Amino acid sequence: MAAQARGSGVTMLRAAWRALSSVRAQAVAQAPGSALRGGGSASLPSARCGLQTPIVALTVRIRSYEEHMQKHRKDKAHKRHLLMSIDRRNKMLKLLRQTNYEVFEKACKELGVEYTIPPLHAQKVHRRILAKKALCIRVFQEVQKLKKQRKALKDAAAAAKKQRNQEVPKDPSQALPDMTRKN
Repeated sequence: MAAQARGSGVTMLRAAWRALSSVRAQAVAQAPGSALRGGGSASLPSARCGLQTPIVALTVRIRSYEEHMQKHRKDKAHKRHLLMSIDRRNKMLKLLRQTNYEVFEKACKELGVEYTIPPLHAQKVHRRILAKKALCIRVFQEVQKLKKQRKALKDAAAAAKKQRNQEVPKDPSQALPDMTRKN
């Protein structure tokens, strides 16, 4: 059983390696000859493509760990190895992305890996902070509700006052005949 899983992993590794080697050959062919400074090969794309092999190997290993974790959900050691492998692969992908973006895109496409840029400041959220934030939001909503109620009361009082002012005439001489008519 393990030999079959290892055999399929090796086959997948070979196929991915063939696909990525074509990208490396294209990158070397497109590199200008004058890009070498002082005979060094640091600026050649082939020197930066050395990350592809470990990335492919880690991807195969990650997939086998994922398959194992589906069968054995409580295996903590393999879960730890899976998470460490994912972190290592992400680190290598980040470096490849910084050095040679075309090869990075091709590698992600061939391997079926979706790279997401990590946030700048990953802060662990604590329950205490969440509770405090929820309380602040609740208090703010209550204050807004009270403000609306106060405004509604003020508007109602202003409308009642305006209505009373319309009923009472400003001229007292006009008010007397109305009062006598009612009686």
